[in-house]
Amino acid sequence: MTPAAPSSPSPASIAARALLLDMDGTLVNSDAVVERCWRRWAVRHGIDPDEALKVVHGRQGYATMALLLPDRPMEQNLADNRAMLAEETADMDGVVPVGGAPAFMAALAALPHALVTSADARLAGARMAAAGLAMPDVRVTAENVGASKPDPEGFLKGAAELGVDPSDCLVFEDSEAGIAAGRAAGMRVIGVGPRAAAHAPDVHVPDLTRVRVTADGPDGTLLLHFDA
Repeated sequence: MTPAAPSSPSPASIAARALLLDMDGTLVNSDAVVERCWRRWAVRHGIDPDEALKVVHGRQGYATMALLLPDRPMEQNLADNRAMLAEETADMDGVVPVGGAPAFMAALAALPHALVTSADARLAGARMAAAGLAMPDVRVTAENVGASKPDPEGFLKGAAELGVDPSDCLVFEDSEAGIAAGRAAGMRVIGVGPRAAAHAPDVHVPDLTRVRVTADGPDGTLLLHFDA
C-alpha cells in the first residue's frame, strides 16, 4: 500500500526571514488621490479614465503612460511622470492607512522589513506620514530602480539590502503588477485588498487586520499568522 503523501503546510501561517512591503493599496489607501490625478490626466489625453485606472496601480507613472500611449516618446512620459508625482505629493486628501496597518507596522518595528514602492521618496514620505505610519529604515523607491514593477528589480534590491535570500522573503502587494514582480523575484506573495484577489497570491487577506507577525525563535525566523 502506497504511503499517504504528507499534508501541505496550513496556509494559516507562513515562515519567512524578511517582509517586503508595497505602499499604495497595501499599507496606505491612496485610491482617492490616484483616481483624481489619473482621471484628469486621461481626459487631457483623450483616454477613457475608467480604462486608464485599470492599469495605473502598482506601476510607476511613466510605465502606465507607455501602456496607454504606446507611440508617444518616452521622454514625454518621463516629463509627465514628474508632473504627476508633484501633483500627487501635493494632494493628501483622503489618504488613510489600510485597515490594520498601524498595528502591523508597529509589530514590525524591530523585525527585518523594507518598503518597496513605485512612488518616489517625496511621495512615499508624504503618504506614509499622512497615514500616520512609520517609514521603514530600508526602502526602495522609484529613484532606486531602473525598471518599474512588474519588473522584479525593486524587490530584489530590497532583499539584498536586508541581506536575505529572495526565497526567504514574503512580499505584501495589492496590484497585478506588484504580484507579478514578487513572483518574478522568486518570492511568495501575500495579496492585500480587493485588487489582489484576482491574481492568485499565495495568501489573500482583505486588509492587514487579519495578519499577525511573531519572531519565531533565536534564528531570526518570522512567522506570519493569517486569521480566518
